[in-house]
Amino acid sequence: MNFVFISPNFPAAYERFCVGLHENGVNVLGIGDAPYDSLSGALKYALTEYYRVDDMKNYDQMVRAMGHLTANHGKIDWVESNNEYWMELDAALRTDFNVVSGLKSDQIMRYRSKTAMKKYYAKAGVPTARYSQVVDLETAQKFIAEVGYPVIVKPDRGVGALATWRLEDDEDLRIFFHQIPEIPYVMEEYIIGVVETYDGVINSKGEVLFAASHISPNSIMDMVNEGVPTYYYVNKQVAPDIEDAGKRVLKAFDVRSRFFHLEFFRLTKDKPGVGKAGEVAGLEVNMRPAGGFTPDMLNYSQSVDVFRIWADMIAFDESRHTYSGPKRYCVYCGRRDSIPYTHSLEEIGREYGANLAMMTRMPDALAGTMGNQVLIACFDTMRQVNSFVRYAFIPQKQIPPEEEA
Repeated sequence: MNFVFISPNFPAAYERFCVGLHENGVNVLGIGDAPYDSLSGALKYALTEYYRVDDMKNYDQMVRAMGHLTANHGKIDWVESNNEYWMELDAALRTDFNVVSGLKSDQIMRYRSKTAMKKYYAKAGVPTARYSQVVDLETAQKFIAEVGYPVIVKPDRGVGALATWRLEDDEDLRIFFHQIPEIPYVMEEYIIGVVETYDGVINSKGEVLFAASHISPNSIMDMVNEGVPTYYYVNKQVAPDIEDAGKRVLKAFDVRSRFFHLEFFRLTKDKPGVGKAGEVAGLEVNMRPAGGFTPDMLNYSQSVDVFRIWADMIAFDESRHTYSGPKRYCVYCGRRDSIPYTHSLEEIGREYGANLAMMTRMPDALAGTMGNQVLIACFDTMRQVNSFVRYAFIPQKQIPPEEEA
């Protein structure tokens, strides 16, 4: 099997996908813009050949790279980056080189367009926020007259919460239309809730090989735009209604042979037409692993190896490893260089050294969303999680009250 991994060196953890493939007998071929000498020893071990391009956004260069690898190794069986930024590139290469596995260019928009997602959520029986495509000010005003302020505006094909804003009043609306970028935007009614996810790996038969869930008490949009504390945690168990909704969404989208990251709202306030407080509504579908260090957090929380589970799915269409170990809450705190905190990293290390799984820096490309300094720790109870979050962040008033698991 010839597997072309796009940008195998970024994020750095993705080299472990390549190692898993290699150790499963897959011929792993890399295309990226990093010099070969800069690749880690583990990645060099996993790759049979690496083709460097000057610019991965230059499609002609990517086509030449694929042509070279095809000439040297024969027909390509898989093309994948596991990265949302390159999803359309992956699909285009699959289409042009007739790679039968994975999504083609004519299929990719159901996962990239937020408006296109709505009909699949409806097919799954999962409610979503009402929306309007942003055409002109008059159309937006009519929509707001129906749903009321605040509203959310975001790129129809955006990545994460980038370029996403909450409009509170007519002045915000005026400013938005004065500076709106020349890309398709969508406007949605505002839903008050906590984001819960359904993350995992699914095989070609539609069988979920692994699943877990993480919860973001703070709005991701506010983490990006307002600088509120960036933290979230992987739950010990997947809530039954999240699992049910997640599996229905996977079936509606006909998801196969992929890592998936599905986002839902857990409503904290009744929303007419969507649901009551405590119920689940659809937010967004992503056909790739959750960002940042979340795959590592899934491993720490569930005592598994999601990189190997994915590699087993690619090579064997099943998970060939068994896992046993404790399930814990795994919490992420992203501290920002621009904010002075009460407790230093040294103090956090002394206080929580037994619980810390990782202390590192976030790459600059992801720091706007995830914070600059990464703290990841595991705990048995939510009381311990909340105590750690309060200790790590200032101001403390933005941290929710303690809850016992």
